[in-house]
Amino acid sequence: MSTDDSGERLAPLTPSEMGRDVARDDARLKVTGTAPYAVEHPVEDPLYAVLVGAPFALGSVTVDASEALAAPGVHSVVDHTNAPRLEGVDDLEMDLLQSGRVDYHGQVVAIVLGESLAAARHGAHLVRVDGAQREAATRFEIGQARRKPDEVNAGFPTDSETGDFDAAVAQAATTVQQTYVTPLEHNNPMEPHAATATWREGRDGPVLEMTVSTQSAPGVVSTLAPLLGLEPEQVRVRAPHVGGGFGSKGLPHPPDLAAAMAARTVPGRPVRLAVTRQQMFALTGYRSITASQMRLAAQEDGILTGIEHASFTPSSRVKEYAEQTSVSTRSLYAAPNRRTSHRLQDLDVAIPSWMRAPGVFPGVFAHEVAMDELAVDLGMDPVELRRRNDTDVDPDSGDPFSERRLLECFDRGAELFGWSGPQEPRSRVEGDWLLGSGVATATYPGESMPGNQACVTVLDDGRYEVSIAATDIGTGAWTVLRLVAADALGVPRDQVEMRIGDSSLPPASVAGGSAGTSSWGTAITGAARALHEKFGTDPAAGSSVTTPAPDDPGEEGYVTQSYGAVFAEVGVHRWTGVVRARRLLGVYSAGRVLNPRGARSQLVGGMVMGLGAALHEESVRDPRFGHVVTQDLASYHVPAHADVLDVEAHWLQGRDDVMNPMGSRGIGEIGITGVAPAIVNAAYAATGVRVRELPLTPDHFL
Repeated sequence: MSTDDSGERLAPLTPSEMGRDVARDDARLKVTGTAPYAVEHPVEDPLYAVLVGAPFALGSVTVDASEALAAPGVHSVVDHTNAPRLEGVDDLEMDLLQSGRVDYHGQVVAIVLGESLAAARHGAHLVRVDGAQREAATRFEIGQARRKPDEVNAGFPTDSETGDFDAAVAQAATTVQQTYVTPLEHNNPMEPHAATATWREGRDGPVLEMTVSTQSAPGVVSTLAPLLGLEPEQVRVRAPHVGGGFGSKGLPHPPDLAAAMAARTVPGRPVRLAVTRQQMFALTGYRSITASQMRLAAQEDGILTGIEHASFTPSSRVKEYAEQTSVSTRSLYAAPNRRTSHRLQDLDVAIPSWMRAPGVFPGVFAHEVAMDELAVDLGMDPVELRRRNDTDVDPDSGDPFSERRLLECFDRGAELFGWSGPQEPRSRVEGDWLLGSGVATATYPGESMPGNQACVTVLDDGRYEVSIAATDIGTGAWTVLRLVAADALGVPRDQVEMRIGDSSLPPASVAGGSAGTSSWGTAITGAARALHEKFGTDPAAGSSVTTPAPDDPGEEGYVTQSYGAVFAEVGVHRWTGVVRARRLLGVYSAGRVLNPRGARSQLVGGMVMGLGAALHEESVRDPRFGHVVTQDLASYHVPAHADVLDVEAHWLQGRDDVMNPMGSRGIGEIGITGVAPAIVNAAYAATGVRVRELPLTPDHFL
């Protein structure tokens, strides 16, 4: 039996090998509702915190809390006049309650503490916020996105150019030149951003203890400690169970800091803070609108001679975030002449951040719809077009792929889906439904992150304790890391007890970028091997080794990228324009799959999220006031059960020994990347209407 941080017993597992189908260790805790989340851990005499947001986008505020303080059950109100002072605020997103300045609608301007959640909520409604407004820029216009960022997300160069693209266009037999748009989108995990914070006096000064809904407990420590004037060892963050994140919990956001600051004003009393669903649309990150201007130049046989991808997106004036929308285009297909770029427009809006497959999702959407348009222009099967432009080496760097196998994905997918080639639009009819099928490539980088360490200790009963500050955000890390540890130690899985989700454990990188299992598993494997090298294969109780994973994971000279092929069949209702995704099928190449049950869950989940992006998801910002008006799950639509009809995820058996000792690559994000263009391409096959912006709402077809 292993236990989580709450002391709950996790399900026992029978001996098995990594790579076989395994139920999740925490499955029973999750389905019975006994897995405690950030504001559910038992604490004594808590106060409840509710945030108050700015009612306009730009200016300064005054806060009148007198009426709130007179209300029953309201303990106190923290605003810029009485908030704890922060130190060295370089990141203006975290410049919380240090002045009355307002930079975006919904910015935190007060925290109400109540003896109950109801009292705190009532008090928040009674806080009066007034002030001086200034004219704000909140509307995105492609023509105004002219500023070149220093770099784009994940450290990629902003622009790139190879060969002579203009000459390729001039000599091309055919070209495609169009603009493709993805909308403003918001991460909406089931568990909102939340934290429980308590301050106490330690032996060497104040100590902050927090339970946070985060993708990185160490990341919360490294961000909050300097702001609060603490050493990292004075902050302990736990995150044993997290109800999803999709990237939004990869970085700390103002609510995490707000919980710590509020608790500092009431030493010794825990403070619980759960962000409302409405506030998540202002305070916890989102995917900005992206506009991609694509140009493809090709010969008559479909061979690409040139690719250009110019990306335009808004960012917040408070903090720059540039989605890497054009980066995937640099490596997707062979073409001797390529040009990519990114430009920003600064607006007085909330700060964008990571959302599942940042950059890759909108970039692949643009490129893959453009490829379908090229196939139509050439009268060619879109699968054959991709076959003719496949490559054995990365077109951007010239390095070989550790494992690509894209064409195998298309071949297997075509067989399973029953792909018979392109169809004449409006040629398949079933009652009032026009039917069509489409395809698209899926891709996502295979990544490992540095800075990971793991500890392996032999327990008194001969079992092993494996510790690392990794976080399971609902993806199955509890289970797969136990599989990795048991495999590396050469013991049955029930001989391994995992400890994760605690910043006091050996450091671990963020649960993001589809890099968690690779990064943490490499550290665990290294520690297990070091234990055996130091103490032999039968180490005595108490033997322990803590070993860092190598900062260079051995990928030098190779490109570690995952690929897939997505096939979609859609129906478009001829009278209402409603689009239904009748079938989705994906085949992926992602190295060795460590737990098929968990892998299938991740891939299908990504595909369903891609379906939502294709047909439903769109946030709407009112340019007059700078706030998102679709700020709940009634108006911000995500797929319901009735929308998910037939989704299949398959993968090629493989192994990527360049990537890590397990031979695996991440699969958390590749599932979302090819779905939207496959659905758009299928809708064109059904109707003859080419849609170049998401989502595919009925008005496009009426």
